[in-house]
Amino acid sequence: MNLWLLFSLINGATATFLGIFIYLRDRKNIINKTFFLMSVGVAIWSFSYCIWLLMKEEEAALFWSRALNFGATLIPIFYLHHVLSFLNLAEKKRKLIIAGYLMTFIFLCFSFTPYYIKSVKPILFFPYWPQAGPLYICFLLLGYFGLIGYVLFQLFKARKTTQEEKRKQIDYIILATILGFGGGATNFPLMFGISLLPPVGQPLVAFYVLLVAFAIVKYHLYVIRLILTEALVVATGFALLIQAVTAEPFLLKILGGALFVFFIAFGYQLVRSVIKEIELRAELEKAYTELERIDKAKTEFLSIASHQLRTPLTAVKGYISLILEKSYGEIPEKIKKPLENVFTSNERLVRLVNDLLNITRLEMGRIELSLEKANLEEIISGVVEEMKIQAEKKNLYLKYEAPKTPLPKLSIDKAKIRQVILNIVDNAIKYTERGGATIKCQISNDKCQITVKDTGVGMEKAEIENLFEIMRRGRAGVQYWTEGAGLGLYIAKKFLEMHGGRIWAESPGKDKGSTFYIELPVK
Repeated sequence: MNLWLLFSLINGATATFLGIFIYLRDRKNIINKTFFLMSVGVAIWSFSYCIWLLMKEEEAALFWSRALNFGATLIPIFYLHHVLSFLNLAEKKRKLIIAGYLMTFIFLCFSFTPYYIKSVKPILFFPYWPQAGPLYICFLLLGYFGLIGYVLFQLFKARKTTQEEKRKQIDYIILATILGFGGGATNFPLMFGISLLPPVGQPLVAFYVLLVAFAIVKYHLYVIRLILTEALVVATGFALLIQAVTAEPFLLKILGGALFVFFIAFGYQLVRSVIKEIELRAELEKAYTELERIDKAKTEFLSIASHQLRTPLTAVKGYISLILEKSYGEIPEKIKKPLENVFTSNERLVRLVNDLLNITRLEMGRIELSLEKANLEEIISGVVEEMKIQAEKKNLYLKYEAPKTPLPKLSIDKAKIRQVILNIVDNAIKYTERGGATIKCQISNDKCQITVKDTGVGMEKAEIENLFEIMRRGRAGVQYWTEGAGLGLYIAKKFLEMHGGRIWAESPGKDKGSTFYIELPVK
């Protein structure tokens, strides 16, 4: 009995404290209002439970057992309204909520009559346990199990589609619901004279209140951090004031009063700092959410734009190729050069669109590897043959020094690795004015390492650090090749990471050449 009395006091005090402070924190918020009303129901139930346990006469015990069930009848409908408001479903489920309130009102009208609680009788170690009337059975089926079952259904449904932080809040609310209302259900068999299990409603509802409080504190459900700070300041200030008034002699009264004034000033500043921190956090979360939305919209736009651009550019390329190949007849000499320039510009646009499309697919997680056993030397040789014409136009050498021992076949996506190597070799030619580039390949520590060393413009240390970031270009890129967009190395890095590999660059400094390293695991 004493244990049940203690839990009843804890439940009532905790529900009252949380309900009042959360309501005062934001009186206009429907979530706060419904939590307060639900807390009122828990407080009525719990404090009436305490008084009921202390009653020595049957008539008084019957009255307070009806009072505690009056509070119990309030809890489900307020809890339903609270949870639906938290899930942003209150407006959508408005008719259901209204029906629930009407049903609850009918039950409350009969709550102090024999139709609801007809009598009390001794059961287990309780001298006066309430016995259910016919209308109470309807409340159990519709108002208790019906409403709480629907709440759990909506919580589990929302959990599947909500964000991580709110999902954690929902998890705690689900656990609290199962413990609290499941524990409350153990009280009902005794109301029909069945004593199979002890009634653990009060102890488990204590855990329910504490779990909801924990969810609030840990996941900022109702800005409880500010609430607790204010409550601590008020309680401590009140204790200091009482101590100052009751202190003896008079000197201690003065010192106590001074300490009280000092603490109130300090507490005021503390509360203000917590308010500012919460407001700043709210602004940052809002800005972060907006940034995520903009970033998603940007990615989707780039994806759509890239798809829409690639089709006409491919058609332009095809027609210009046919014209240059004289499929439509002879070309006047003065038109040939401009057409070749258009073809080159179109090629550059095609590469840019492909890079943009690759980036959007990477960011949206839509690129997958098509792995197969491939000979890396064949890929490198193919790239060298393709890029030799470009190197010869600048009077540069481009050579591949094959390893003495043939390389094993690697499990790679040939197209993506070819694009990586092609990008690095292409850059080596672009940023080299004299000399050329040498490509080597070797196996070292279960890694296949490709090096592309050029005699070009080189890089400073600061340039190398950001070289593989999106839309970042080194000094040489801006100075010698203004048409680049700073996408190729970023894509190369991502493709290699998908293979479990990596890429990095080294350079002795400006005008001293650069060496790019491509590393792939030997699988």
